[in-house]
Amino acid sequence: MPFDAFRDLTVRQARPADYDAIVAVVDTWWGRPIKATLPRLYLEHFHATSRVAEHPDGSLAGFLIAFLSPSLAQEAYIHFVGVDPALRGSGLAGRLYREFFAEAAAAGRDVVRAVTSPVNHGSIAFHTAMGFSVTGPVDGYNGEGSSLMLFERRLEPTSGTR
Repeated sequence: MPFDAFRDLTVRQARPADYDAIVAVVDTWWGRPIKATLPRLYLEHFHATSRVAEHPDGSLAGFLIAFLSPSLAQEAYIHFVGVDPALRGSGLAGRLYREFFAEAAAAGRDVVRAVTSPVNHGSIAFHTAMGFSVTGPVDGYNGEGSSLMLFERRLEPTSGTR
């Protein structure tokens, strides 16, 4: 699907009220139970740096949950991205990522990080295509019995950020 296929989508800053619409679709969009990895607190505390894409009728087309690290002043983190399966391959996820990269760089951040499961080959390919370096699998990343792939993408600073 070419990029123009979603030119009518509106991308806006997320709001805490978006949580219910997002968790209503994530298990279906992923084809497996996944909503437990997206607690409400992400939309309550990090909505200002997260994005929602909507169709003209207001229905959800995609979302990105991300934040500027409050503890690591040079880092930003993308926790979750989702795109309606009908729009996959359209460039929407890339658009959401690029908008967050620009926001993070403008805030003086020079690296964006993310993680995924080693079996999520689509995510690994997507992040690689978006310019992330990949490390892993890292055994025990979230405790015993867990392995994750770690992503890192360096950002170019924007003028006036430092």
